[in-house]
Amino acid sequence: MFMGEFQHTVDTKGRIIVPAKFREDLGERFVLTRGLDQCLFGYPMEEWRLLEEKLKKLPLTKKDARAFTRFFFSGAVECELDKQGRINIPAPLRKYAKLEKDVAIIGVSGRIEFWAESEWNSYFDESEESFAEIAENMLDFDI
Repeated sequence: MFMGEFQHTVDTKGRIIVPAKFREDLGERFVLTRGLDQCLFGYPMEEWRLLEEKLKKLPLTKKDARAFTRFFFSGAVECELDKQGRINIPAPLRKYAKLEKDVAIIGVSGRIEFWAESEWNSYFDESEESFAEIAENMLDFDI
């Protein structure tokens, strides 16, 4: 399970250090793709395969299902950690998530997320203000 928040920077070659705490569970290879809320999602290979199986079952006849799977899979790349624990994030993914320098890397249960630090701070501040309301709505999901 991934949890926690870490700050790192993207270097001039588009590389970023993956927090040591996340590396073992991610494995040497993992999948990085466009996520929701303009961040990137990183999945261990096993978790990616499970998600892929679920997405394959979406009805091809539904416009939203086609759009979501196109969005999700077209941005997916397999990443490999180098000896320093870094990955190279392709330019289109960096552009999508606005990853220019300072990055927040957060653990979210079965995945990690890469956020431009300013975007994460804005999202967090917005969500923090309505956290009680969000929590109340989660009661419907037996949480």
